[in-house]
Amino acid sequence: MAALVVLNQARLWHKHGMVSRRVPSDRSRKPLDAAKLDELALAYVARFATSRAKLTRYLARKVRESEWVDEIDAMAACKAVADRMERLRFLDDRQYAAMRAGAMTRRGLGLRRVKAQLFVDGIADADSGEAIAEAEEHAVAAAIGFARRRRFGPFAVRADDDPKSRERQVAAFARAGHSLALARRILAVPPGDADALAALDDAAMLD
Repeated sequence: MAALVVLNQARLWHKHGMVSRRVPSDRSRKPLDAAKLDELALAYVARFATSRAKLTRYLARKVRESEWVDEIDAMAACKAVADRMERLRFLDDRQYAAMRAGAMTRRGLGLRRVKAQLFVDGIADADSGEAIAEAEEHAVAAAIGFARRRRFGPFAVRADDDPKSRERQVAAFARAGHSLALARRILAVPPGDADALAALDDAAMLD
């Protein structure tokens, strides 16, 4: 029998690269009910600025990891807890969107990254519209901030005329969520050109 066990383990190792571990039984899961779910939600919103969708995903994960012992349906309990957090004003998707978009813009990230992040965070169009409009208004300022952090274009130590280097920098702008046209406009400003940089600052509504 021992030899058979060893043989089966060897077959598993050959097929999967390792011996599969047993899936924990339900008895190893901690019990969870609606009251405890509410406590988890309160602790979560106390620690993190979050959206309704992110909180709901967190609660649903806790349900999956636990043994649900309440008479109310688990997903209905998640929705009810999220509703309560909104009534208590611990959740406000519009305010969260403004905070999230503003922080990203100040970090030098562009409009496309802001839109993508708000989508991932589950913010509805009705709640994300103002934040996206604000990010669009500050798109030039964010791109200039990105160039300053990366020392591109007007912030470089010296001019870089290598076309491949310039395209790598354009690609970096694109990954940060900025338009290619805006990236090339900023990169066209040579280091030390105070007048051209001032024009960019005016366009970005900077002092």
